[in-house]
Formats: sequence, structure tokens, C-alpha cells
Amino acid sequence: SYMERTVSYDKLWKKLIDKKWSRTDLKEKSGISTVSLAKLGKNENLTTAVLVKICNALDCDISEIMEIIPEGTGVKKEEVAIHG
Repeated sequence: SYMERTVSYDKLWKKLIDKKWSRTDLKEKSGISTVSLAKLGKNENLTTAVLVKICNALDCDISEIMEIIPEGTGVKKEEVAIHG
């Protein structure tokens, strides 16, 4: 059966926790905009250019910050305690 899939940045939030980075740290170190940060928080689509900036800042591959998952199976970012 066909299942709608959506983007999830759960891996990114987990990576930030591991690095003890706040959202502000990510924004400043990667050079992404406040709008892009907000889109990440809502699991919305971002350009590959923005995703590459994040990968450069974290020195990682794109598969380490995002994945494509069946709709409704992701962890909401509110459950991840990242402040800043």
C-alpha cells in the first residue's frame, strides 16, 4: 500500500544535543537564516543549499541530519529540549 512520506529533521536535533549546541549555535555556525531555522522546527522543506550549510557546520553527511519517513511517525521537536 502507498504511504505518504515526509521529511524529518529528528536526526539533526539529536546531533545538536550530542554536540551540546543550541538552535542559536546552529544558526550562527552554519549561517542559516531565522526563517530556515523555523522551517527546520516545523519539518518543512528547505533548499539543498541550506542543508549543505548545516552539513558543513556539523561536518556530516545529509543523511545524518534528515530522513524521509511515513507521515505521522516523527517525533515532534517540542519533545526535544533545546533552548537558545
